[in-house]
Amino acid sequence: MNTLPPPPDLLLLPLRDPRAGDLVLDYAQMHALVGDLVLPHGASMYVMSALETSRELIRHSYYRYEFATVAVTHSLFALEHVLADRTTTNELLHALIERATDAGLITAELAAELDRGRLLRDRLAQGTASSAALRPLRALAMLRAVFDAVSLLLRPPPAPETTAADAGGAQPEGALARLWEDHLRAPFPDGFRGVDFDGVDLVLLDADVAGLVQRDLKGGLDDSGIAYLWGCIADLDKTVPRINEEYCASYFAKLRTMAQLAAAPHVPTAT
Repeated sequence: MNTLPPPPDLLLLPLRDPRAGDLVLDYAQMHALVGDLVLPHGASMYVMSALETSRELIRHSYYRYEFATVAVTHSLFALEHVLADRTTTNELLHALIERATDAGLITAELAAELDRGRLLRDRLAQGTASSAALRPLRALAMLRAVFDAVSLLLRPPPAPETTAADAGGAQPEGALARLWEDHLRAPFPDGFRGVDFDGVDLVLLDADVAGLVQRDLKGGLDDSGIAYLWGCIADLDKTVPRINEEYCASYFAKLRTMAQLAAAPHVPTAT
């Protein structure tokens, strides 16, 4: 009598969604694609579960294209929860985003990206958009905005005695300084010197961000420096998802985190 289990039905194994054909070469590269989506420190289990599920939906959009759109809309549960808690109000999501922006908790640029996710959710609820509304890379950028916003909202308010004026202009302590020290010790990825993506040279982008962060740590950025830093973040947003080598992707994801932390208190002046 044969007691071995029957062989798995090959037809039941997940297959690559052909609509995601230009995303990555294979499923393993999806790990690097979402590598910088780190669960925020200090988040509740509810928020962490929602964000982790959203991240995994992006990863598995390799197999089901619609998962990318679902990832963004699902992440808004976490965003709405944190916004309501931080602003101590129970309003609709668009009002919570406006309130957080007015209070300086998130930047206007970040708020605009969050509101695009909110509008997409509303369109899905109204039946004017489908679950295939977003390409995975666009969904990844929108999900990254939610992760960034939640991280900012969970940061404790700065104590008065730790302001730059009280510190006498000394280099600030904290997360940005630690990220900067880590960056100084990290070697530039082998084989990526001279590489560019759509005109964005990786070496120059690395040098630009490093120079701006160093200026911020030493005394702050002027309006032109702030605008330039936000431009670098935009370049990183479109570049990081396209890097298919693990160390290089991690290096530039950390560079983006450092740039975002330096830029977060500032909104570029309109020109």
